[in-house]
Amino acid sequence: MLLPLLALASAVELAAAEVLSLSEFDWTLRNQQGLINVPANIPSQTNLDLKNAEVITEPLLGINDVTQRWVVTDNWVYQANLSTFIRERSQNKSADKTLLVFYGLDTVATINIAGHPVAWVNNQFQQYVYDVTEYLDSPLNNDTSLTIAFESPYYYGLNVSSRPDVKPQPGIDFEWTGVRAFIRKIASDFGWDWGPAFAPAGVFKPAFLVTLSEGGEGKASASGSPPAEHPLLVSQSGGLFIEESALEVNKVGQNPNVRPDESADWNVNVTLAVRSLRADPNPTITIDIPELNITSGPLKVSSIPAASNTTTFVSTAFTIPNGVPQRWYPHNLGTPKLYNFTITLSVAGVPASYTTRSGFRTVYLAQTPYSQEDVEQLGITPGDQWHFEVNGKAIYSKGSNLTPFDPFYPRISTDKVRWVIESAIKSGQNMLRVWGGGIYQPSDELTGGYDFYSICDELGMLVWSELGFSDTTYPTNDFFLESVEREVRQNVRRVKRHPSNVQWAGGNEIEPLILLAKAFLNLPQRFLDEFLLIFQDFLHDIVMQEQSSVAYTDCSTTNGVLSLEPYVLRLGNLTAGHIYGNTELYNNDTTQSFNQSIYPVSRFVNEFGFHSMPSIYSWEEALESPTDFAFNSTVVVSRDHHPPALGLVWPNPNAPQGQREMTLGVERWLPRPVDSATNPNGTFAQWCYSTQVFQSLYMSSEIAFYRRGAGRGERNLGALIWQLNDIWQGVSWSAIEYSGRWKVMQYALSNIFTPVMAFPFWIPEKEELEIAVSSDRWDTVQGSIQLTWYDWSGRTLNTSSYPFAVPSLNSTVAHQAQGLSGILPAGSNISDVWAHLNLTAEIDGQNVTHEQYFVPISLANANLVDPEIKVTPGANATFTLSAQGGVAPFTWMDHPAGTVGYFVDDASGKPLNGFYLIPGQDRTLRFVQSAALSKVAEPSPEDFVVRSLWNNTHI
Repeated sequence: MLLPLLALASAVELAAAEVLSLSEFDWTLRNQQGLINVPANIPSQTNLDLKNAEVITEPLLGINDVTQRWVVTDNWVYQANLSTFIRERSQNKSADKTLLVFYGLDTVATINIAGHPVAWVNNQFQQYVYDVTEYLDSPLNNDTSLTIAFESPYYYGLNVSSRPDVKPQPGIDFEWTGVRAFIRKIASDFGWDWGPAFAPAGVFKPAFLVTLSEGGEGKASASGSPPAEHPLLVSQSGGLFIEESALEVNKVGQNPNVRPDESADWNVNVTLAVRSLRADPNPTITIDIPELNITSGPLKVSSIPAASNTTTFVSTAFTIPNGVPQRWYPHNLGTPKLYNFTITLSVAGVPASYTTRSGFRTVYLAQTPYSQEDVEQLGITPGDQWHFEVNGKAIYSKGSNLTPFDPFYPRISTDKVRWVIESAIKSGQNMLRVWGGGIYQPSDELTGGYDFYSICDELGMLVWSELGFSDTTYPTNDFFLESVEREVRQNVRRVKRHPSNVQWAGGNEIEPLILLAKAFLNLPQRFLDEFLLIFQDFLHDIVMQEQSSVAYTDCSTTNGVLSLEPYVLRLGNLTAGHIYGNTELYNNDTTQSFNQSIYPVSRFVNEFGFHSMPSIYSWEEALESPTDFAFNSTVVVSRDHHPPALGLVWPNPNAPQGQREMTLGVERWLPRPVDSATNPNGTFAQWCYSTQVFQSLYMSSEIAFYRRGAGRGERNLGALIWQLNDIWQGVSWSAIEYSGRWKVMQYALSNIFTPVMAFPFWIPEKEELEIAVSSDRWDTVQGSIQLTWYDWSGRTLNTSSYPFAVPSLNSTVAHQAQGLSGILPAGSNISDVWAHLNLTAEIDGQNVTHEQYFVPISLANANLVDPEIKVTPGANATFTLSAQGGVAPFTWMDHPAGTVGYFVDDASGKPLNGFYLIPGQDRTLRFVQSAALSKVAEPSPEDFVVRSLWNNTHI
């Protein structure tokens, strides 16, 4: 929660400015007709304030995403009375200047203060600053209010799309149709195939009144005073406001299109956008790194005028010897070392300082062709590279795609975001892709409402960033592009200080959308031309002008480039037998889920997934009636937006297809949950769990295939699943549910993304088994795999061991066999047996293990035996699980409603759930709870639930 920032300097320090959060005023919200007039908050959005005033109920409850659509089509006015502020200002009789600062307005709004029109805005992704001094000094008609009137985003989109200079734009619409290409607003606010379409409006990020004073010296410049903790707070000193602050660490002479010279010195670049009450023809910037005992000394920058109504940019740089700082690494390959940088701007002899954090690292996106030598000597398939290198070494990118954390941005908390990022790290991920249809993720809580990039910096999580464009073509008129340019420049400047950021992509899936539509739908050539204008030329040039440490790519999924300088896309210029760019896969035919021949042979796979249900505990947060708790109930089906409705029709007429795909996935590969007349909720819970089990099996198979590709011709060096998190309680591709609860797949990721991994590749038609080992380590790893066959009663049938040595960032085959007679234990029936793989190896001087399972037939046809699981609670939220009967495949422990956390193996501390419980091999799980997110602080052991696939047929 933002606290008032008044009186941050003492009364005797006349230069001290007031930084006053707009949240400190009393706000009201009314609709255009004035029929609704309720108390409101800042930051907030319409739906949240209407809920707090009990005009509507919780938007994520029941079918409120449909019944509350009327909120989207109305216009809304936020208003606050500034009379006290204006009166105190008039009594001051000084030359103070007051700035109105918005870090985010959603989206189309007219701003008035003291009866004066200030601005009309139409871009959710920009920040806005206005000098409102004259307006506050002379209110019209005794009007002392601040009014922000928001237009319906839907009707604005319809209106602006009818401009004579705007052409129709083909794209994918989900619910609110025909508008999202024309408004700079979160694309998924208008609906997506994994979320609702609330399209809210409001002051969704923090906003401030900043009053600058001319006299004296400020607190931040006083002797011995520490620097401010944020550039905004520099406004406490000497009549200066830092509107934007940018810091970039790169190599001297670095060009994102060329592999960096790792021996070159470091270059530290600082750019500030300032408004100052003092003029100075010779201001200076000093850059200090206290931990390294390094200072740049005063560096002269361009002149700064005395102007509070315009912005002046000043920039400087200095070098640091290569070997002095410790480098920043992603968490799985080193230490994410960060340093404090103290930036001091001195204007007219008055210094103002703030501290920010960054790190020293190089990132390179390799997109040039593999050499003929690579093709001939390493066996790499001809074509272009497409992988990331950090600090001069190629890495395997293991991760997922990030969607908005909530339909309503203001209620996203840093605690929740940190939990999701930490969960990704716990599951072995080292990269998150910030999807282009969502929001530009923030850098700090003070101005962004919550933190994202700084957490990734701290934890060592790489971030693939995208500009805010997705799955449609866009206008090219000046009115649109001028707004986009300011948006992109602001966000690229802000993000470039973060060592976690590894690239900027122009948007999501637009290149393949254009190429497919042109090939199969006869899309007119102008759309390709306009795509190239925006994504090949316009956005590329802006990003490259604003930073030089990371690459730009036109799109998340791309065929790559013909040339990097000049930047020319490859598009359809493909040579048969060559591999270019990256790719994605969505296969909903569950007969082919484990058919490796349909998986893409690619350098990098940036999206792939299969949808599943959230747990019954998440459904309990959203469903209102006992009859809703059924797999195909109207409300449950209404929250399946795959395939999308393509309009506002409700229930989604296409949802039965998505339901059927999940159903068939379960029925083909797992025991089908039986219908229980006495325990229908039990049936529903098993269905939810089973869809997650199938999802985890499918995704593990794909990830293993892509990781094996590191040692094959495709030289695959990246696999990012779709998707990490949920925006609400509904059917989606996520690994983590809306509350923060882990799905089965999240635990499966912790297994399949482990640094050294073994996997059984099985081709049933040929009766071929290959056990491959994949490693993302930079050193050769040696070890062995123990393969043990069991029957379903838990009896050991035979054991064999296979040594392996896997080279750096590569894969190898540890064992191959063909024919069931040579694979299965002698005299075994295929329905009665399964195998356990246990890998042991040494990494960085420590012994590591990894386990995997191999079932040669569908589990739907396996002759399972009642496991008779016994649960023994222990101290410190531990639970010992014992199979008293047979083997329990996908043994799963649920923590109670109201709790958020995950389970770990008590001995190793590694995440563990959804495993095979074998008689005689007890497992002790410990529940690691999030105190910040849990509503129940001390759950009772009796409220924890254990299930397995056996329960599907025994509810």
